[in-house]
Amino acid sequence: MAQKLKILVSLPTRENDFQIEQARSAEQTARTLGIAAEISYADNDAVNQSTQILKALQRDPETRPDGIVFEPIGGDALPRVARVARTAGVGWAVLNRAPEDIAELRSGATAPIFTITSDHLGIGRIQGQQFAALLPDGGSVLYIEGPSQSSSANKRTAGMLETKPPNIRVTTLKARWTEESAQRAVRSWLNLATSSRAEFGLVGAQDDSMAMGARKAFEEIQTGEDRDAWLSLPFTGCDGVPKGGRKWVERGLLAATILIPPLTGQAIEMLARGIQSGVQPPQTSVTVSVSIPSLSELAAASKA
Repeated sequence: MAQKLKILVSLPTRENDFQIEQARSAEQTARTLGIAAEISYADNDAVNQSTQILKALQRDPETRPDGIVFEPIGGDALPRVARVARTAGVGWAVLNRAPEDIAELRSGATAPIFTITSDHLGIGRIQGQQFAALLPDGGSVLYIEGPSQSSSANKRTAGMLETKPPNIRVTTLKARWTEESAQRAVRSWLNLATSSRAEFGLVGAQDDSMAMGARKAFEEIQTGEDRDAWLSLPFTGCDGVPKGGRKWVERGLLAATILIPPLTGQAIEMLARGIQSGVQPPQTSVTVSVSIPSLSELAAASKA
């Protein structure tokens, strides 16, 4: 009887709706394929993530994973750890990054090595179009980005700036892909801000968790008029998981989100197929995201 394939899935944090959905997707796919999936969280700490994966690679061959699926926390994709995995003949699937050394790693590798990513530039472009639909006469957006070192955050910002109309101005705050970090960022900004709420027509965030964290910060405002004015604005995010962003759109807490398919399930399927067939998957695969509601629906609603 063939031994079950073992896959380690390393995710940045459990405090984010998309990462929770990533874990759920990994578990469901592993169960369907008869794979043993181990899921670890790095608490948004790149050193911690590197250590967790290295410890797994240093296990005895009987317990060592046959493949690693991970979403990097820092700006790089752990190149030193990648070489350790390659030397050990362990598959290596990188989520949401395009490492410069991926082609070199694949050359002569005995296990599948590849990347699979969301189209972050495209996600940003959709968000810029959402802003245009929600603010047809222009205005100002309070925009909550992910960390500066995140290529995903940087690409989403670039795409948003590319498609938003010139008459929409953007004020940017930084957070760390969690509700709590966005709540802290907005709370601090409110304590320092000299501009009145009236200058803003929309609050946008690069994921749904951060959008909801911003809402919580505005809910803390004591003055009823200011509080109500902020909370009456449209809020938008990204991820669109069923129990998160899509539910919040249905409840009217978010005006819009962007459906971003989870990557882990597809990565596990590709790893398993590559390990069993000995054929390398495509070097890079990209998923497709869509606006929820559709851009035409948003535009029609804003004119109503």
